[in-house]
Amino acid sequence: MEAAVVLDSKVAILVGSEEPQPVQLAAQDLAGDCEKVLGRKPAIVHDVRDAAPVTILIGFRSALVHDLRPAELSAPESFSISVSPVHWSGSPASEAVLLTGADMRGTIFAIYQFSQDYLGVDPVYYWTDHQPARRSQIELDAHLKKIFPPPRFAYRGFFINDEDLLTGWAPAPRNERTGISLEAWNKIYETILRLKGNMVAPGTWIFPDDAQIQLAARRGLIITQHHAIPLGMNVARWPKDVPYSYSAHPEILERAWRNAVNEYAPDVEVLWTVGLRGLSDVSYAAFDPSVRGNNEALGHLISKAIADQMQIVRAKHPDARFITSLWQEGARLVQQGYLSIPREVGTVWADDGYGYLQDNGEVQAGQGAYYHVAMMNGRANQLTEMVPVERICSELGRYLRAGATHYMLLNTSDIRPVVMTTKAVMDLAWGGFGPSGVESADAFYRRWSEFEFGKRAAPQIAAVYKEYFEAPAHGTFGPNTREYGDQYYHTQARLLLLASLIRDPLYSLPSQSPSWIVPRILDFPPDPAGAAGRQRVYEMAGQELQRCREAQPRWDALWSKAVAAEAAVLAERRPFYEAEVLAMIAINRESNRMLGLTAQAVQQAISGDQAGARASAERAREAIREIHRAEAAAEYGKWKNWYRGDWLTGINRTDELLASFCKIMQDPLGPLPPPVIWSGWEAYHHIMQYEGDRTVDVN
Repeated sequence: MEAAVVLDSKVAILVGSEEPQPVQLAAQDLAGDCEKVLGRKPAIVHDVRDAAPVTILIGFRSALVHDLRPAELSAPESFSISVSPVHWSGSPASEAVLLTGADMRGTIFAIYQFSQDYLGVDPVYYWTDHQPARRSQIELDAHLKKIFPPPRFAYRGFFINDEDLLTGWAPAPRNERTGISLEAWNKIYETILRLKGNMVAPGTWIFPDDAQIQLAARRGLIITQHHAIPLGMNVARWPKDVPYSYSAHPEILERAWRNAVNEYAPDVEVLWTVGLRGLSDVSYAAFDPSVRGNNEALGHLISKAIADQMQIVRAKHPDARFITSLWQEGARLVQQGYLSIPREVGTVWADDGYGYLQDNGEVQAGQGAYYHVAMMNGRANQLTEMVPVERICSELGRYLRAGATHYMLLNTSDIRPVVMTTKAVMDLAWGGFGPSGVESADAFYRRWSEFEFGKRAAPQIAAVYKEYFEAPAHGTFGPNTREYGDQYYHTQARLLLLASLIRDPLYSLPSQSPSWIVPRILDFPPDPAGAAGRQRVYEMAGQELQRCREAQPRWDALWSKAVAAEAAVLAERRPFYEAEVLAMIAINRESNRMLGLTAQAVQQAISGDQAGARASAERAREAIREIHRAEAAAEYGKWKNWYRGDWLTGINRTDELLASFCKIMQDPLGPLPPPVIWSGWEAYHHIMQYEGDRTVDVN
């Protein structure tokens, strides 16, 4: 490098005092990054007289940056990194590394991009525990000037959904009024910003004045809303004695919507979600007989609700922006022509929880996507990765080509189990395809593996990832054939065990339904203990046994490859390899084994072989113990008790039911256990217990 500017431990960070709080907080993160690399935390100063000879200058409002900012910065959220000589009166500074943007968020992205490109900081370091290399100095080209264009998707961010692991691992003190500690929320928001996201849906069933919403605003993030809580009205806390009917009592819902809008603090920037759903994540038609079974009437009622909600918001926020998410019935109603969406409302198509967007090829320019890399539905994934990067590239690539880049909300659930695909989606949402985005799935696996585990290990681990996504068994869920996610094994195992033991079982897949929603009755004959019912259960168990037996050799071979690859992983990265790769494979491998053995045990029990059934069930419990061993290895350092909050997949619940099954097989003439009803709401009681008995304000 012919002419260089050198950053070392003497560098200072200069931020004008007029820069907004989110920029100041990002500058503090940069100071922490510099400390990791250079060994000393730079002083953050606000006056040129306190600068250092080489100073990192941050800002977009300050007069200090006006004469130095590149003229090319005009598009929202574009930013630049440049080096300029400076001549500030009374200052020791001679060179400034300028981190600036077209606006506040562009400036924040400049800060984190500098950390990533020049300090070597992993943008998802909090979840990967990847520490940058220590260096005595960093040399920058004295003529450096890099301009970063605006993002491909205008709105990009996380939905922290079904947050059982995060809540169990980092529970908030009672005074914080949020299930997850604000310290953990702050790291979530930092991650979004480091990945150049600009919005967040901070939790599943939340109120507009919850503490994590205020914190998101302080970090500079836009609040977007869960599709089931339009305008932020927490329908899961609807008062039980108040009718929920927009057709019969529109005035009640309108008051509740207006109250929700008013509960947001004035400094919270909101991208408003409009629509109409039930008292949980189900269709509104489940609660209103006047539109049940009548898609045309349902579509017209939702259209009216959207118009009324927009009027309510605009009465307080005339320049408000809106989206509507076509989750489940929404997509069908639009495709049938029954749901009319105003032009000024962004249309957002959802995927099916497996990464397949449900627009049927009808997506148009200006629309957007609600995308899952984790999905709590009793079949997909909550504890491990499930959506291959190939599918992400294919599906979101369609939206890029169509110009449907208005909005991309990524459902990450608890983030840590899906950190790789989270990064893939966010890279693509910012830069599209190419060096700054996801150029191809193979290249992404290789690049991720090299950065996280070392160059020598990268080819083997990239191949492990590809085989991992190809290993699961597949089943038919509705009209589609989909891979088994980590939840499916346990949901299905419990279903088979209950069906083999209990008369008239009531059982519900884990859902987001409040406790007063009646559980779904499984499609079993009225008396599973009768001949027809037992035959049906026997056949279902046989299907699972065959599928799991076919998949098990793939899982076993993959496990052997992953264990062998560990020898090439950098020593300091092996704890993360245990959590990211080995635990991920072990949870699915042993869950597949467990379901196969459980299915075998059920068939043996129905055939009268109680001793064989008990032996198979005990082997299934050993598979669960292997899962727990893998989970324990993933709970190193700050991750102690990470799996304590596994209330939704419920591996321990599966083990408890297998233990009961074994006792009954040992004493088949003993009393049967009582019917088991599980709506999944117990988990949400834990997650949302900080809300106490608070309900929606309808007055």
